[in-house]
Amino acid sequence: MNSGAEKETIKYHEELPPEHEDRLVAFLHRVIRTAVRVLAVLMVLVIIWGIGDVIHVLYTRLSNPPFLLLNINDLLETFGAFLAVLIAIEIFINIRLYLGTNIVPVKLVVATALMAIARKVIILDFDIISADYLYGIAAVVLGLGISYWLVSREAP
Repeated sequence: MNSGAEKETIKYHEELPPEHEDRLVAFLHRVIRTAVRVLAVLMVLVIIWGIGDVIHVLYTRLSNPPFLLLNINDLLETFGAFLAVLIAIEIFINIRLYLGTNIVPVKLVVATALMAIARKVIILDFDIISADYLYGIAAVVLGLGISYWLVSREAP
């Protein structure tokens, strides 16, 4: 149960105010906020299923001969599964912040994108990708790195 002080600190996103002079727009805002809540619940389910996938990947890799040993491909697949769960958690945090504040978490969104592209780089199979694909990923990493650096700088 929320106390009065907690209720005062909880603010809805300014783009979807709970009150609006047009009843249709107010209703549509409520529908969108409800949809975002449903997405948050679904993201939690995805996180739980992702954890199950990590457990399954580890179990199957460690139970196959040679027992309790992982080769480099097994490690990369395991890292990919771990990072996918971490990315899902970051997306859930983005959804929660979207619902609970009037601040768009730009730094967190860029950090989530950086984590997603880092996952892609970690699990890349350099034997099957083209040079153009690699240049494209490099450009995305550079752009996101610069973006993260810019939003992380202290204001003068």
